[in-house]
Amino acid sequence: MNAPASVPVPAPAPVSEGPALRIVVADDERMVRTALRVILDAEPDLEVVGEAATGAEAVSVVRELRPDVVLMDVRMPEIDGIQATRQILSGPDGPRIVVVTTFENDAYVYDALRVGAAGFLLKRAAPEELVSAVRLVARSDSLLYPAAVRGLAAEHARRHPPAPPAWAARLTEREADVLRHMAKGLTNAEIAGLLGVGPATVKTHVAAVLSKTGARDRTQAVILAYESGFVRPST
Repeated sequence: MNAPASVPVPAPAPVSEGPALRIVVADDERMVRTALRVILDAEPDLEVVGEAATGAEAVSVVRELRPDVVLMDVRMPEIDGIQATRQILSGPDGPRIVVVTTFENDAYVYDALRVGAAGFLLKRAAPEELVSAVRLVARSDSLLYPAAVRGLAAEHARRHPPAPPAWAARLTEREADVLRHMAKGLTNAEIAGLLGVGPATVKTHVAAVLSKTGARDRTQAVILAYESGFVRPST
């Protein structure tokens, strides 16, 4: 299964009040960094505050500037984007990272998600997809390309026999339901509608799921759900 070349991304409305989302762009090609900066800086609620040309530089720049979102190339000198993502997210309060790649190699995409990337984009994505993706991962109540994430996780689960998760027994029945709906790519609002509760209640359940599974965000929780067999590829 290959990552999609172009998949519609839900378009969160731009933030009208408060500070702009702070973004770092990490790519070894200057022209790519410049193009991404031009697209993002044209939006009133987005601001590129730093750039990096190597994986090691990305780690340093992110730790210094503490952005909200990082656009991370997969293949860069010194250390690749996957290792840079792992290092950046090794501490608390890390940014949301979106891996931006020209490669439709599932191994790269999946490895990035496993170490904590919030999602991925192909470099040929349209400008509006890029902008929407940044806003979506910053909001973090839905998956970026949910069908693709489910497909990658399901394929990995098929190839690697799952191990029963110790955390499953710690989930309440409602938390387990919420995780299953998260694995389907539903937003908090959609889950609330299905369960007949308020979005704030779902947000509380999601926080409990992340805590009990040890996942950094809902993307990682979905990966863990499939890898452990808690959610089966056929469900």
